[in-house]
Amino acid sequence: MNRILLFIPLIMFIVMAAFLGGGIGRENKDVLPSPLIDKPFPQFILQQVEAEKQLTQSDLQGKPMLVNVWATWCPTCKAEHQFLNTLAAQGVRIIGINYKDDEDEAKVWLRDLGNPYEFNISDPKGKLGLELGVYGAPETFFVDGDGIIRAKHVGDLNQRVWQKYKGIFEQMKNHVEANVSEASSSIEGSK
Repeated sequence: MNRILLFIPLIMFIVMAAFLGGGIGRENKDVLPSPLIDKPFPQFILQQVEAEKQLTQSDLQGKPMLVNVWATWCPTCKAEHQFLNTLAAQGVRIIGINYKDDEDEAKVWLRDLGNPYEFNISDPKGKLGLELGVYGAPETFFVDGDGIIRAKHVGDLNQRVWQKYKGIFEQMKNHVEANVSEASSSIEGSK
């Protein structure tokens, strides 16, 4: 009987290893699943960093975008910032969520490093981040023109990572363009 008790820690270790190692066989190990994929962006009412203006989730509609969670205290955010500037220069719509940060420091950051964001949502207490299931900064959400989250990336967005997600972004853009084209065909047909 005492020998069986000796094997209990080994059995527990094997069970824990199997449980924790379940992600080893996953196809995309760097993609964390999100329960928000294919769901609307959470509702919020928060201030804009750059101006005295309140923003809501309706400000995240119209055309596809990246919603980038960032902060001045985050060294990885600084590393990805130049690439975000490059994407913005290429016409990619990027919205920022300034996460658990000092607004004045954020304004200085944007002034000194460039501002790739159409606007920034100030989330000083991290409530919107909590609703999004944010693990930390940086994180990027791919949101379509209807405000539906289509993908999420945890970590810095760089050229290598962008190549993985570019297809999703192009698909979101093509969907919007097809809807616009269909709408204008309907209008022309009714004349």
